[in-house]
Formats: sequence, C-alpha cells, structure tokens
Amino acid sequence: MLLLSIDTSIRGCSVAVHENSVLLASADLHTDRSSSSMLTTLMESAVSHAGFTLSDLDAVAVAKGPGSYTGLRVGVSSAKGLCYALDKPLIAINTLEAMALQLRSFFPDHLLCPMIDARRMEVYAAVFDGDNNFVQNTQAIIMDENSFQDLLAEHKIVFFGDGAAKCEQLLGGNPNAIFLNKEIRPSAVTVGELAARAFPKAHFEDVATFEPYYLKDFMSPPSKKVSFPA
Repeated sequence: MLLLSIDTSIRGCSVAVHENSVLLASADLHTDRSSSSMLTTLMESAVSHAGFTLSDLDAVAVAKGPGSYTGLRVGVSSAKGLCYALDKPLIAINTLEAMALQLRSFFPDHLLCPMIDARRMEVYAAVFDGDNNFVQNTQAIIMDENSFQDLLAEHKIVFFGDGAAKCEQLLGGNPNAIFLNKEIRPSAVTVGELAARAFPKAHFEDVATFEPYYLKDFMSPPSKKVSFPA
C-alpha cells in the first residue's frame, strides 16, 4: 500500500509518503502562502524521492481540518484532483487527531489537547486519551479561565499547537496544565500514519462531495475600499 498524505491546515504545507505504514519521504514548508504555490512541487518531489511515480499510489490522504479556511481548500482541492486524475480513493483525517499522535508516545499517561489558533481568544481544540481516542470532540472554543476545568480537576493535560500560547496566561496557573516550549505543527507524517490504519478498513470519502471540515463559517474581513460621493 503506497500512500501520499497532505496537510495544509495552517500556514505552509506538509506532504509525506508511506509504504505499508513505513515512512519513505516527507517534506515541509512553513512560509506564508506556500500551500498554493509549492504543494504540487512538494508532492511530486516526495513521491519521486521515495522511488515511485504518482501513478503508483494506492490512495491519497488529506488533513480535513479544522484549520485555515484557505489552507484547507488548497489541500483538499489538490487531494481531490489527484484522486480524480489517478482514480484513487481519498482518505480524510482530522487535523487535531493527527497532531495528538505526534506527542502520544512522549506523554502516555496524559491527556493531549492540540489547539489551532482561530483568532482573538478562540481556538479549535479537542482532547485525546492515551489511546488517541477522543475525550472531548473537536470544537471551536472561546477561551476563558473556566475552560477545561472539569478535565483539569482530575487529569494532567498537555496543551500544544499554535493556539496554545494564548491559553497559557489563562490556564498556566493550574498544576495539571502543561504547556510546551516547542511549537508543534500539523504534519502529513501523522496524517499518513492514521490513513494507513484507515486504508484496510476502506474508510474512504466520496471524492465528488467531500468538503473540508471548516468547523465554523468563513468570515471575510470587512472591505477597505473607500467610496466617494458622486
């Protein structure tokens, strides 16, 4: 089973190639606006460096969100385009679930709460247990001092991701709240690991109708265009 995975949930993009759950190649770019301009190049390069061509793929996996509206559209559109062109199945993975998998082996006895910045004091977040199962489902949360207090009363929780920094000032005083110094970003590597588990179970999406998991409606900024009286 040869699998190409894509993650464009936040700024930049990430791709990975797995064969039978073994990572063969990966590439990441963290620059602004790199998703649309460089994603195709990264995909072709990663597959080529792994010793294959795109036609050798058995499936394409994509991080479905939550995350950046524009980033998710770029990633999902690219994945769907490949699936159409190659007649391959599409596997969609929750971005936060894949983020949690990055740290699971380091904190086996802790709950994990990956967070993606959703502007102001809002974050996209979910909580996972030691088996990477959902304890608290994915949601958009406006953070305050009472957030996660029910879970923190009984569990140590590791908060991470680009949305965690804004939460540290609210929850950092709780001895059960752990914040990492290192930024943990979404990665196609763990998207691929989860997709490799989904492939034998045929957990595929309908390529024609699949849409990213935006979690909330896209809010465009107000227009800065100045109108003058006639």
